[in-house]
Amino acid sequence: MASPRIGIIGGSGLYHIEGFTRQKWRTVKTPFGAPSDQFLCGELAGREVVFLPRHARGHRLLPSELNHRANFWALKSLDVAWVISVSAVGSLQAKYRPCDIVLIDQFVDRTKRDFEHTFFGQGVVAHVAFAQPIGEELRQLLLKSAKACRARVHNGGTYVNMEGPAFSTRAESRLNHHAGLDVIGMTNLGEARCAREAEISYATLAMVTDYDSWKEDEAHVTVDLVLENLRRNAAMAKAIVQDVIPRLPAEANWPCHEALKTAIMTDRALWPKGTIQRLKPILKKYLK
Repeated sequence: MASPRIGIIGGSGLYHIEGFTRQKWRTVKTPFGAPSDQFLCGELAGREVVFLPRHARGHRLLPSELNHRANFWALKSLDVAWVISVSAVGSLQAKYRPCDIVLIDQFVDRTKRDFEHTFFGQGVVAHVAFAQPIGEELRQLLLKSAKACRARVHNGGTYVNMEGPAFSTRAESRLNHHAGLDVIGMTNLGEARCAREAEISYATLAMVTDYDSWKEDEAHVTVDLVLENLRRNAAMAKAIVQDVIPRLPAEANWPCHEALKTAIMTDRALWPKGTIQRLKPILKKYLK
């Protein structure tokens, strides 16, 4: 039996990795609407990999337009068990410099989209444990790979998920800075929540591109600054992804892969047929 696939979510240029072979774009239809884009399936470092351009090829989707449920329903249906997210973030503390990498382990949610970050409802209630929102085993493997690649990497940090699409005001940025939060972005909280409900281990390479706008002796964040530092970060992100893939186990048996085991409160006999059908890739092992 083949090992489960490894998912990568990031910018459109990330899939141009040396050694990524047998590439084929696949369209996946979901009951939650359209994913961000087609999925690029292939092989990398001896493993089957599925890549998703987060904002679609050509960067055509706002952060608030991302359909996390569709993205992760599709990844689950493609037998993805691990997802590595590569994301641009702003630094909220001086120690996180542009082109550093922060392996975040916590979130603060400043969005208003909670209902769009769960698969459940319509007759089936589940409450997943989310005290540790990042897959710790995957995060530690990414740390080993980042060190092996000699990246400037920070072990742990809290990601503030703002809604956007505008960047922070200086007052907002100062509040986040003085609260001791670490980095800020617009996408990862919804991904992490849907990943946990889909029993996918999820971790983020948070690539620092700027100092948001709290640091008055530095230029405030602009699109040009983000893109310039993302380009500088791209080679390191690819190197870490190439290094970490052979480190992943052949079997999906981490705690994240059983997140629903004690999370579903609704009696199995009461699950509506329509909801079962809609959530089939996610509930499959609980339907026996």
